[in-house]
Parts: sequence; structure tokens; C-alpha cells
Amino acid sequence: MPAIRGAKSKKKTRRTTRGLDQVFADVASKKHLQQFLDTHAPEDLPGLGQYYCTQCAKFFESETNFDKHEKGKPHKRRIRQLNDEPYTQKEAEAAVGLTTDNGRKTEESEMVDVEDAIADVR
Repeated sequence: MPAIRGAKSKKKTRRTTRGLDQVFADVASKKHLQQFLDTHAPEDLPGLGQYYCTQCAKFFESETNFDKHEKGKPHKRRIRQLNDEPYTQKEAEAAVGLTTDNGRKTEESEMVDVEDAIADVR
């Protein structure tokens, strides 16, 4: 069924949270997390910013809501995702084939032929 206010109204822009790479940096470095928390005024946050889930990057109004969240499926799923280290930009470019080699070039005389190497081993 089409959206009432147009096709773009179905986007979940209000509920987006920090990406996994940002949260991974928050968990790894307290300084990175503090920088993020300092960007928000405590008066504007739910529960004055006291109850914050670092892994999910969400604020909660009360301790009971925070405890229920920690026992829930989305929180556990997010922790499982954070156990794997996120890909770096270098790894992503290598997967696509966009590698850059700034090292010295090997000359043909330095290159070893596979067949010669196998013959030397025998």
C-alpha cells in the first residue's frame, strides 16, 4: 500500500542511531564517547542523559526502561554485531579492487617463477 504522504515518508530518519563503526570507536575509546556525549545538552535528553546504552547509542528515561532494553533482543543483536571488528576503508577498497601500490616496483629479474621455485625445493 502506498504511503499517505508520498514515497519518501517511509524512510526511518527519525529512528536512526549511530552506525556500528562509530559505536565500535565509542566502546574502544572513552574519549570518543565523551566527545559524542558533550554535543548534547543534558536538559534536552530523556532522563537528563543519565541512562545511556553505549552499544546501541540510545538514551532512556528511567532505569527500568534501560534494564528492560538490556534484556531485549535488539540490544543482544547489537552486541553480537559489535563483536566483529568493522571493515576499514582500505579493506573495502581492496575487496572492490581499488588498491593503490605506492611501494617500489619490482623488476622482472627480481620476480621468481613459480615453476623454478618448485624445482628448487625438490
